Amino acid sequence: MSYSLIHNGTVIDGNGRSPIQNGAVLIRDNKIEQVGRKNEIRLPNSDVQMINAQGGHILPGLIDTHIHFIFDGINFNEAMNTPFSLNYYKAIEPMRRTLDAGIISVRDAGGADLGMKQAVEQGLIAGPRMQISISVLTITGGHGDSWLPSGLDFGLIPPTPGRPSGLCDGVAEVRKKVREVLRAGADIIKVCSTGGVLSPTDHPEFTQFTPEELEVMVQEAAYRRGVKVMAHAQGAEGIKNAVRAGIHSIEHGIYVDDEAIELMLERGTFLVPTLLAPLAVLEAAEAGGTMPEWGIRKSREVIEIHSENIGKAFKAGVKVAMGTDAGVMKHGTNLRELGLMCNVGMSPMDSLVATTKTAAQCLGWDDKVGTLESGKLADVIITQTDPLADIRSLEDVDNIRLVMKDGRIHKNIL
Repeated sequence: MSYSLIHNGTVIDGNGRSPIQNGAVLIRDNKIEQVGRKNEIRLPNSDVQMINAQGGHILPGLIDTHIHFIFDGINFNEAMNTPFSLNYYKAIEPMRRTLDAGIISVRDAGGADLGMKQAVEQGLIAGPRMQISISVLTITGGHGDSWLPSGLDFGLIPPTPGRPSGLCDGVAEVRKKVREVLRAGADIIKVCSTGGVLSPTDHPEFTQFTPEELEVMVQEAAYRRGVKVMAHAQGAEGIKNAVRAGIHSIEHGIYVDDEAIELMLERGTFLVPTLLAPLAVLEAAEAGGTMPEWGIRKSREVIEIHSENIGKAFKAGVKVAMGTDAGVMKHGTNLRELGLMCNVGMSPMDSLVATTKTAAQCLGWDDKVGTLESGKLADVIITQTDPLADIRSLEDVDNIRLVMKDGRIHKNIL
């Protein structure tokens, strides 16, 4: 049994409460035992490792509920010429960068297979704790179908031995496909209920899958001890279809309207904005990258309405969980999302809660991560700057001075 005390810092516990000045967190093995002012912490008689936060801020490990480790910035030409197994080796550095940025838990929204998750769990590589969806369910011609007018398929997330094709049409095919993805080890089912920005033959407002098809996904997933479904959903009708079907979280939500907001409030549906995604597409294009014409055009079309509608949904009380679509942009830059959330009307504290407590609830892990509370896993970060005074200071990974995952220190530049 070993103890550590993180002290001499300001505690922001993830619950949205006022920060604790001169705060401290007592850790026993891999669990949090006490949180409070240092003079209130009851120290054990045994030796305690003292970790001096040096006046920084002590926060729960951060959570990104929408990433793709299988790529690290979109390059279609490169993707078409990369052996599928090489992608797993190339993911090692982005996973480490994510952890160094203070992101300790993630939900991979398509691409990572069971082997990638187990490599982290077994300590073969350093990376965040993962939930995986493995494949992305799509209709023929939908977001996730990479067919081009030339007849070629650029295969951004192609099928592999550990990753079934996500293409399915009709209730019977959908039911079987969900079973295949669950068999492959998925923790959550990912579906595209609308078109998207980076798909070649559709539009974000196009509705995809019937209500009956979406309902059977939810049904089949629930048979596996309550596995949830997350929906890439950008157009209003596809968002509403997904919410009515019982889907757990709406990803992107670009054209969410008043009716959709009311449905989400009624059903308790989470919203994962990924405000950074269309901005990253445009930034890549401006930098001379290889973004396709259709992705650039659609990003320009949606970027303003996206921000406007996310702000409206948050103000109405929809549960917003932080997610970035990292992979579209470089991993490790995830915390730019918090500044963008503040731009649409969230306070710095709101954005931190979205990245900790609410994100943990979205993942169904709020019993073990997301807040600094007794009994939870010792996922803790220390920031050099005050994120409540300058939320964008978190964009500089050097300001993340310490990263502790499950009681083990993975980064320490205090």
